[in-house]
Amino acid sequence: MQISWSSLRRVFRGLALASTVALLLTAVAAPAAFAHAHHAERHRHHAHHREAGHGTRGIDVSHYQGAINWRAVAHDHVSFAYIKATEGGDTRDARFARNWRGAQSAGLRVGAYHYFNFCRSGRAQAANFLAVTPRSSALPPAVDLEPPSRHCRVSGPVVHKELTTYLARVEGRDGRRAVLYVTPGFYRAYHRYLPERPMWRRSISARPARGQSWTLWQYRMRGHVSGIHTYVDLNASHA
Repeated sequence: MQISWSSLRRVFRGLALASTVALLLTAVAAPAAFAHAHHAERHRHHAHHREAGHGTRGIDVSHYQGAINWRAVAHDHVSFAYIKATEGGDTRDARFARNWRGAQSAGLRVGAYHYFNFCRSGRAQAANFLAVTPRSSALPPAVDLEPPSRHCRVSGPVVHKELTTYLARVEGRDGRRAVLYVTPGFYRAYHRYLPERPMWRRSISARPARGQSWTLWQYRMRGHVSGIHTYVDLNASHA
């Protein structure tokens, strides 16, 4: 079969036009598809939260979340926030004061937490936390307990001693018992040495095991909330 060059040119022009139109349609549709997928994912998170009976929803944040629009957070079914204040004996979160004011002004119940460093004494860490945090808050203070680094391996009795020293000073200021945030690994290693306190458990794959009491439950580590551009931890409270 013979085909003239003019016919071939018409065919090529038609193919080029079709490709251009397809690219334009893809460029127009992509943002809408992304927005729809993002909305669907957020809806699934909310539906999962409701269906699982998680209770009151909250978040915990630090400077890693960057600038936060707390008004938007409050309108996204978030009722409380724990904000990182300090770590170890001298580290202070750069965004603590701004996050504290923003969360309070948005109407959230707010609490502060300290990341415990087993390389430092409980006394020094308590002084650091108390120097930064307000005397009163809607939520009790929390202490983040995670497995020590290989440079700070400590025994159970040392964990008990330093943590007890820390709690005595922090709790003594306001007369409120602190909440202990525990990862599964830390709890397995040191649960026999923990002072009796309300527990904030991290359990991502399922609800905390039957028989494990909890006041707070971190059920997601890579959640999405309006007003925060990064991933954020999602938590539930019985209250």
